[in-house]
Amino acid sequence: MLRPNIFQVAPQDDYTVLVYFDDGQIRRYDARRLIDKGGIYACLSDIVFFKNRCVVLNRTLAWDVTGNFDPTNCLDVCPDVIYESGKMTDDFDAPLAEFREEKNCEQ
Repeated sequence: MLRPNIFQVAPQDDYTVLVYFDDGQIRRYDARRLIDKGGIYACLSDIVFFKNRCVVLNRTLAWDVTGNFDPTNCLDVCPDVIYESGKMTDDFDAPLAEFREEKNCEQ
């Protein structure tokens, strides 16, 4: 069975991300377990970085490390992990300005 596509993300102040799938599901993904691993994920502990660099790249939730929307230089999470472990929600309270749609990186 093919997993639905992610088309928007909305980072929250509590280090979770609302992830919107094209089948209508909204999952709240808790990124704190990534932050707790440290290493390459340590930059996510900065809430400004966490929120400002949270995007859809490679058809999944990602953090744009360079600020250039480079799909080869990002921290991304497997969409299956988000769909399986993210908590279903109908939280529509995230401000629309916080949504991040997938960027077209082809030149």
